[in-house]
This record gives sequence, structure tokens and C-alpha cells, in this order.
Amino acid sequence: MWLADRLLRQTDARHSETPLWGLLRRCRLPLQVVVLTALLRGTYLQIKWGPVQDHEAGLGRTLSLVLIGASAWLVVRIATAVVEASYARYAASAHDAARVRRVRTQVTLIQRVVTAVVGVVAVAAMLLTFPAMRTAGTSLLASAGIIGIVAGVAAQSTLGNLFAGLQIAFGDMVRIGDTVVVDGEWGTVEEITLTFLAVRTWDERRLTMPVSYFTSKPFENWSRGGVQMTGTVFFHLDHSAPVALMREKLADVLRECPAWDGRESALAVTDTTPSTIVVRATVTAKDAGDIWTVRCTVREEMVAWLHDHHPYALPRINMERDESEPPSRNGHPGH
Repeated sequence: MWLADRLLRQTDARHSETPLWGLLRRCRLPLQVVVLTALLRGTYLQIKWGPVQDHEAGLGRTLSLVLIGASAWLVVRIATAVVEASYARYAASAHDAARVRRVRTQVTLIQRVVTAVVGVVAVAAMLLTFPAMRTAGTSLLASAGIIGIVAGVAAQSTLGNLFAGLQIAFGDMVRIGDTVVVDGEWGTVEEITLTFLAVRTWDERRLTMPVSYFTSKPFENWSRGGVQMTGTVFFHLDHSAPVALMREKLADVLRECPAWDGRESALAVTDTTPSTIVVRATVTAKDAGDIWTVRCTVREEMVAWLHDHHPYALPRINMERDESEPPSRNGHPGH
């Protein structure tokens, strides 16, 4: 074991670009437990010591259970090291951030599936070390069909989330790191498991939702098909607002805004009401975080500029009485 760890350390030093060898060193502890337990399991019968000979059956079963558990632990550690090393090499060489997030999501779920399968197999192997469980095995297999139907009906929601998690991972519907809007909440996908999905909102809250939600209901994925985004800012102004000057000011504001990516900007009157006009500013940014910054910057700077230089353009509520209004029947102006 010491020799294997030394070889892994030297190999990792020579090939620092490959993280596998360093990750495999995490397997030292489970490997030590497996080797020592296997040695004890194979030699404990030769120990001529009274307490050991008096409890040979119990000691043998205990060592078998420890060996099975340690072997499962070792297999999970090795699988995790291989998966993480493969993802690290892919992420280092890939240039498409969306594909990297997709692979990361798939790798995470594959790792969880492998861990779950190994755990189930290990528990089954442990149970089969007991004679009573081996005797009941035949009857359990005979009634597996009925048990499967009952379990399927009882765990319909859980199984639905399980298959929905696999569909999300390999259907590329949503990935870790995507910016999404669900139930009116804007946030970033932080974790995806086989049964639930966690979204971190802008104010650091976590929304935990069943993965079946994303396969049965519509939601907004702002990172789908590329992370570049276009945002809008609306202004409700007086009809006398200087639209042409606002276009020039918008260009000045965007030139001073680092979050603007320079792709596009526009300003136009999109609607009118009896008392106001609706002016829409369109801006672009490289991702969801920057588009939020650009929109807030444009809104703040434009409103401050209008207030300081063109206050007449801001909407007003007219409280003056119209002197041309005809008097009412009692001789007073109408209300």
C-alpha cells in the first residue's frame, strides 16, 4: 500500500496535467481497510486463541461485512476519481461554456447513480451473508412481481422524479450553472440530483423543487442556446420628453458601463396613453448577471439625467382646475 501510494505520488508529479493520479490517492484509506480485512478474513481460522476459536462464526461474518462495505467504499472512490478526472480534462480543453455545464450535470448524476447502485449491491451482499436471508431468497424472488407492482404504485412520485432526473441530465433541458426563472423567481441552478433540483436566487435563498417540475411545466432558461442576453428598460414619460436626446444619453451611459458587451443598443417609443408615452431602451450583455447590471445602470442614469436636465419630461399629475369647464346647474364649476 505504501508502495502504491508512492508510485501514485511520483506519477502525479510527472503528469500534473492529468488529475487522475492525485485523485486516486484518496483511495488509500478504503484500500488499506480492504487489504487488512481480507488478510484477517483469510487467516483468522489459523489463530489458536481461545476467544477467537469460540466465536469463529460471528467473527467471520463480521469480517465479511466489513470487507463488503470497504470494497463498496473503494469502488465508489475509484469511480469518483475517474469521473472527476475525465470532467476536469474535458473542462480544461473545452471552449463552449454551455457544453461544459451540460457535461458537468451529466457527470454529477452518473456519479450519483453509480454510488446508489454500488450501495444497493453492497447492502444486498451483506444481507445474503445471513443464512436466514439466503433461505428467504427463493420466496422473495417468487413474489418479486407482486412486490414490484405494489412498490411501483406506492413510490410512483419518487420513480417519476428519478426518471425525470435522468431525462434532465441526458436531454439537456437544464444544466448546473444555468440561469432560470421558475414560479416568478430568478436564480441559478446550483445542484441537480436524481430526485430534486436546487436553484440559488439572487438574494442567496435556495429553492428546492422536484425534478419532475422541469419536465411537466414550462420555465425560462436564460442560458439555453448561449449565455448572451438582450434586456429592456421601460420609461413612462410625458409627451414632451426629448426622445432624440435620450438616445444620445443612452449611448453615453452604455459607453461608461463595463457590463455592456457593445453588441446592440436602441431606444424607441413603443406605446402612448392619454397622459404618458412608453419609451423602451434595449441593451445587450454577455450573460444574465451582466444584463441585470446594465439594466439597473441605464435606469438609474437616465432617470437622474431627466430629473436634472429635463424635469418636464417626467410624468406629472395635473391637479389644476380647467377654467373652460362649463358651470354646473347650481352655478358652480363642475367637479
